[in-house]
Order: sequence, then structure tokens, then C-alpha cells
Amino acid sequence: MKNIFKSIFFILLFSINVISSKAEESSHKLLSESWSFKGFFGKFDRSSLQRGYQVYSEVCAACHSMKYLSYRNLSEPGGPEFSEKQAKIIASQFEVIDGPNNDGEMFTRTARLSDNFVGPYENERAAIAANGGAYPPDMSVLVKARQGGADYIYSVLMGYEDPPEGFNLDDGVYYNKYMSGNKIMMAEPLTDNSVTYMDNTPATKEQMAKDVVTFLAWSAEPHLEARHKMGFRAIIYLIIISILVYFSMKKLWSRIETKV
Repeated sequence: MKNIFKSIFFILLFSINVISSKAEESSHKLLSESWSFKGFFGKFDRSSLQRGYQVYSEVCAACHSMKYLSYRNLSEPGGPEFSEKQAKIIASQFEVIDGPNNDGEMFTRTARLSDNFVGPYENERAAIAANGGAYPPDMSVLVKARQGGADYIYSVLMGYEDPPEGFNLDDGVYYNKYMSGNKIMMAEPLTDNSVTYMDNTPATKEQMAKDVVTFLAWSAEPHLEARHKMGFRAIIYLIIISILVYFSMKKLWSRIETKV
């Protein structure tokens, strides 16, 4: 009997925690965009991916790493598709620690296409210390790691505004209507003309948010287009096989019925 009461108690306690956590979440509905990469036939906008990389490199890379991407990914099919020369120029702007050399010592060299993206901090402790105790998450798979995916990231980028009257914020904390509890420790990263696009696209806050989210969606799933193509071919193959099997069986059964 005691075990039953204990079970009921823990179930009630768990339910209360779930309800309270739900209450703390933002009550605002996420902004919804018609992303080009959504759906069975979805694919990435190359121009948007290239602009998104520019936003990441000039704004987000100051705090956030992308350790699961390498510079060669920027020139591969299905991604931003920079030329190999452009990707090499991008990589050459960074230095990495390599080694040991023949003397057993580590050394610094210019990054190559095969190297992963160089992060802004040497280690996690340095990142936390530089950001007031908050660890800026790696952005490689951020779209996949957050409920709501691309819409959530886009909403957070667009959700900064002045807090309502009576809403208290500590120093270094900002109001964002799409964050849990409406509080975020990251200052608003995007404002109009934060970057100057190489293709002369107007760099509005909305445009930059869309472009960098598109880039982050690709980084989280760089083989999305290849997977879609493979899936489409598999479906066509199965349809053809099904039709052939149907007519083969129909012909076979017609012969059997004729003999009978």
C-alpha cells in the first residue's frame, strides 16, 4: 500500500513540474516562414546560403562555433556551393594548431579545406568566462536541437523588444517574447545593415535572419537535397517495379484461368 501511495505522489510531483515548466514557456506562437528547404521536394536557396554564411561569419562567429562543419563543405554540392578557390580563401583567414612536428612541438598554420571551422574560443571555460557565465551553444546542428527548428531560431532572432511595464530584467539579460520565460542572455545580434551583402541585397533584420537560419538549417542537414533525390528515385523505382509485378501476375493468372 505504501508503494502505491509513493507512486501516486511521484506521479503528481512530476505532473506539477511539467505544468509549471509549460507555464514558464513563451505563450507567443512561433513565426512561421515558407522555407524553401521544407517538404519532400525542398531544396536550399544558394544565394540565401551564401548570404547566411556571411551573416554567421560577421556576426554569429564572434561567440558561436560550428565545429562539425569543415571549410570544404562550403564548396560541396547541395550547400552554399562557393567555388573551391573561394572556399580556400575563406579557410586561409583562420589559423589552426597542428602537430606535433619532427621536434615534437605543436605549431600554428593556416587552415585548409579539410579543417573544421575554427571556433572563437580555445575551450568551453573561456567561452563561459567571456559571456558572463552563459555558454554560447555550437550552431552546427542548432536547428535540429531546438523544438520548432528553423521557425524557432528565426522567431528568437526577431523576438527582441522592450519589456512590458513591470517586467524586471537583471543586468545582461534581455527581453525576447519567444524565449522560455521571455528572458535571454544574448544581446540582440541583428539590426538593419549589420552586414553589407556582397550581392547588394538589402540587409534588413528580417532578411539577415532568414538567410542565417537557412544556412543553419543546411549545416544541420548538409545532405538534405541528396537524400530527397535518392528518396524520389526510390519511389519511382518502387512504382515501376509494382507496375511490372502487377502486369506479370495478371498475365500469369490469365494463363492459369485459361487452362482451368
